[in-house]
Amino acid sequence: MSKRSIAIFTVILAIVIDQVSKIYVKTHFFLGEEVVVFPNWFIIHFTENNGMAWGFEFGGKAGKLFLTLFRLVAVTGIIYWLAQTIKNKIHNGVIIAISLILAGAVGNIIDSVFYGVIFDSSRGKIATLFSDNPYGELFYGKVVDMLYFPLYKGESFTFFNAIFNGADSWITIGVALLFIFNKYAFPKTKKE
Repeated sequence: MSKRSIAIFTVILAIVIDQVSKIYVKTHFFLGEEVVVFPNWFIIHFTENNGMAWGFEFGGKAGKLFLTLFRLVAVTGIIYWLAQTIKNKIHNGVIIAISLILAGAVGNIIDSVFYGVIFDSSRGKIATLFSDNPYGELFYGKVVDMLYFPLYKGESFTFFNAIFNGADSWITIGVALLFIFNKYAFPKTKKE
């Protein structure tokens, strides 16, 4: 399999897994509903946010639009980086890492750009895909999160209370792979 094929396969597979899981949760769960897969360790908990880590928001609608546009510019840079990595025949581990980061960024962009116009609200009911009454506008969709791994859940304290999605996972795995394959990803230049 060529390096280009590896990249394309990785990006497409990761985006499909991310979007299928998000659409399934959005069309089968009420906002806030959860399913305990393994008690105190793995929970599927449906939540939405405006696109920043831990639901952080800034600048209202203008901030949301800025974030989405920034992501689109960043994706352009990641595509260029991936193309150069393929062209320079860098290690497959680096190609997979950058491909996962790209897929994660695209997965969350899809939510932010399109979900507001293709879904109705999940508040108090299960959302409908391709609704006649969408909850938002183009570029103002909410990102679907559902993966919750509370490493310790006590009476008044939970260690690692982040709820995230497949796209976030791909980015994290991609960054971890870049650390593992850093000598290929960031080769040291020889001094003359």
